[in-house]
Amino acid sequence: MFRGPWPDVEIPETPLHELVLERAAALGEKPAFIEGPTGRVLTYAALAEAVRRTAAGFAALGLRKGEVVGLYAPNVPEYPVVFYGAVSAGGVVTTANPLYTAPELARQLSDAGARFLVTVPALLDQAREAAAEAGVEAVFTMDDPALRGDGDPPTVEIDPDDLVALPYSSGTTGLPKGAMLTHRSLVANLCQVDAAGSGSERDIVVAFLPFFHIYGLLLLMSLGIRLGLTTVTMPRFDLEQYLDLLEQHRSTRAYIVPPVALALAKHPAVEGRDLSSLELAFCGAAPMSDELEEAFLARIGCPLVQGFGMTELSGVSHRTPEEASRRRKGSVGPPIPNTECRIVDLENGNDVAAGEIGEVLIRGPQVMRGYLGNPEATAATIDGDGWLRTGDIGRCDTDGYLYVVDRLKELIKYKAFQVAPAELEALLLTHPAVADAAVIPSPDDEAGEVPKAFVVLRAQAAEDELMAFVAERVAPHKRIRKLEVVEEIPKSASGKILRRVLVERERSSATRA
Repeated sequence: MFRGPWPDVEIPETPLHELVLERAAALGEKPAFIEGPTGRVLTYAALAEAVRRTAAGFAALGLRKGEVVGLYAPNVPEYPVVFYGAVSAGGVVTTANPLYTAPELARQLSDAGARFLVTVPALLDQAREAAAEAGVEAVFTMDDPALRGDGDPPTVEIDPDDLVALPYSSGTTGLPKGAMLTHRSLVANLCQVDAAGSGSERDIVVAFLPFFHIYGLLLLMSLGIRLGLTTVTMPRFDLEQYLDLLEQHRSTRAYIVPPVALALAKHPAVEGRDLSSLELAFCGAAPMSDELEEAFLARIGCPLVQGFGMTELSGVSHRTPEEASRRRKGSVGPPIPNTECRIVDLENGNDVAAGEIGEVLIRGPQVMRGYLGNPEATAATIDGDGWLRTGDIGRCDTDGYLYVVDRLKELIKYKAFQVAPAELEALLLTHPAVADAAVIPSPDDEAGEVPKAFVVLRAQAAEDELMAFVAERVAPHKRIRKLEVVEEIPKSASGKILRRVLVERERSSATRA
């Protein structure tokens, strides 16, 4: 069992919104959020007041404690207003990818049991279509007067173990599932990350990482408010705009993922840019190679630290210490405070020695309660002693520094977005020409991984036709980028797709190329 170098921290019995917004009103006219494309500013005082009025608005609409509000929007300054307004009123927020199609959104809203849905005008048509399919009572845009109540919202008694957020994750396998995050688990993770080093009020951060994703929700939106720093929002990633905003606002910290690290390290658009204000870059959400880390450091110059986590961990379990003497190349760092890590044998589940490879297991107060309405998946992920199976394969050195080397789980990480193979396989099988299908991650320099499909045909169909069929029905990050027609899909005696056979075949082909 491995622990990190930091002492444990006390986890307060405080509702999430109270912890995050504790200092907001006192920070007054300091910019809390700046809309990157327009320069529009939301100050801390205005943020606190807007959250209060939004909570009153939800209360007036009849939102009761524990009811679910869907949030379907890109990164804009009003995102935390709606999120924390709903939470302050006792609601639970399920955050949805703004690139989702209406059927994808409807599936999540229906599974979460959402009563209301909040979106932006540009997504209103998709939102209404999804809401109608999912039985959502009402749809609002963020600027709807109905969300701005008068007076103080009623006091809602919150227990630390009450649900507060329902982000969706594919976990180690299968279709997306609602990860039940409580006030306690998110409060714990904020305190843990803060104690391990997370910046200060003087920092300025450009946030392209989406707030619907646990990385953006915890480390950018929530921790940023808690620390009192200034966050510049981007509705979607664009390298030129990102560089412009880094320069314009003299950003001090960069929260990135490996594909962006690659762009910063090698793209010609970075030449001549003044990024001297950057003091630290934090990279997470997917593994980063030693070569990429070296290339980033050589070009950008600021220190880079890595971290490890997942939705089911409320965000983070490991991070690299910021002190240069404590960083180790290729490692995502030791466990953060109050966190334990084990590496277990893939065959028998027994603990392995330091330096040996196995599955990464995590235990701590940040572990989710479980998957909504799915006790089987919960039991397969969290054991009776509270250890969460990450589905990642790694090793720990004698000091507890974790090195992630592979993924046991079948999830595809396209530019840090999760793609569930089972979802794309089910969609391919609805095409009349497809008899069988399997989807795996295929290595890609820019995206990290892209979905590749292997299909068995029952009738003639072009590869482009099949990829277009899927593209019309899913969000852009889920599109199949490669497709290969095969005679059969390898399966076990029980009929389970042997994706690892296909993955190994794909890796062998890439090596030969």
